[in-house]
Amino acid sequence: MTIYFTNHLYFGSEVNSISVSGKTVVEAEKQLPSELDAYKLVIEERDGKKEEINGSDIKLKYEPNGEIQKLKERQNPFGWISAFFNSSNSKIKEGISYDKELLKKQMDSLECLTNKSIVEPKEPSFKYENNKYIIIDEVKGNKLNKSILEEKLANSINNMDKTISLESADCYEKPQYTAASQKVIDTQNLLNKYVSTKVTYNLGSKKQIVDGAIINKWLQVNEKFEVVFDETNIKKYLDTLFDGLNTVGKERDFHTTMGTTIKISGGDYGWLVDKSKEVENLIASVKEGQTVDREPKYSQTAISQDGNDIGNTYVEINMTRQHLWFYKDGKLIVEGDVVTGNVSQNHSTRVGVYRIKYKQTNTMLKGEDYNVPVSFWMPFDGGIGIHDARWRSAFGGNIYRTNGSHGCVNAPYYVANAVFNSIQVGNPVVCYYE
Repeated sequence: MTIYFTNHLYFGSEVNSISVSGKTVVEAEKQLPSELDAYKLVIEERDGKKEEINGSDIKLKYEPNGEIQKLKERQNPFGWISAFFNSSNSKIKEGISYDKELLKKQMDSLECLTNKSIVEPKEPSFKYENNKYIIIDEVKGNKLNKSILEEKLANSINNMDKTISLESADCYEKPQYTAASQKVIDTQNLLNKYVSTKVTYNLGSKKQIVDGAIINKWLQVNEKFEVVFDETNIKKYLDTLFDGLNTVGKERDFHTTMGTTIKISGGDYGWLVDKSKEVENLIASVKEGQTVDREPKYSQTAISQDGNDIGNTYVEINMTRQHLWFYKDGKLIVEGDVVTGNVSQNHSTRVGVYRIKYKQTNTMLKGEDYNVPVSFWMPFDGGIGIHDARWRSAFGGNIYRTNGSHGCVNAPYYVANAVFNSIQVGNPVVCYYE
């Protein structure tokens, strides 16, 4: 046997994964070209389908470079027995070549790349059902990464591999996460914490519960599997929820001193929910998974939430009759004729329900064509307010039509004094025609 291995390669010798066991160097070099002519690479795909690339299609050929002779020289004839246990001197790579452009064309024509029913990989997702979130499994799909596929095919051909499993070679594009990923599970737990929230709003005589059935419509999961809030939808929901609470500028029924009931709208008096703050508060409650009862956060309040929010403390100004009444806790404190904005000069006092912004004594009222002192100043509509007007000798009647104010309500001293001493900042002022 030692004499035999003087001229022959060890048993188990391979060149480019082709067995040349027991061959001479000449026999091995003659064998390789015929093996290359018959070579084909079987491509095993994810769906069980197989395709092939033939050596002849890419002009695969043998280019001897003396490596087989070098292999034989390393194989000591006396070491043929130890070669069964150590293959380091039994396997080599010999020179082969192929047309890389032809390989690329063969790859591009593979059905696994041209198939119109290629399915994109998809990350796990979440579905809200039965009051909780469940994980929807990821989709592996069958889309290949062309650059990786090209590299792996070239490696397999260079190694003269008979088959390549695209799955094992990691040639498929894949989701970043699976349903079992800790990141996905953590996101599911966070979503379920959020929908466990129960916020009960006290809306006057009514209550509204905000729980998971509503909250889940506001939750989204981004590409980083972070839970984000859809604040636009939250605001839309709160708009609907608080629509009946916000009364600023809305039409109201008002029972006048003259015994009639009128409808009046406009002005800045009433309830107004601070929607931005309430969105902030609601999100904070959801993040904590709270069960809580609370009142909405208001940026502006009125006297009452039941029925007419004007209540029974207010200033009533009938601009048709040019008369003012002031009621406190339902009791008439003072009344008297007034002069409102000059109609002929388009300075009419605006209709609506307003609120006293502040009170001030002994101040100067200034405008483009006036600068007058007043003892009592009670603005309710921007620069429009109730004040005394000691420069006037008469009030009421039709004075306002041609000789009215710049929009303010001019009142006799005693009327302005009585109102000033009893009215509070925020009390309503009702201005109307009838």
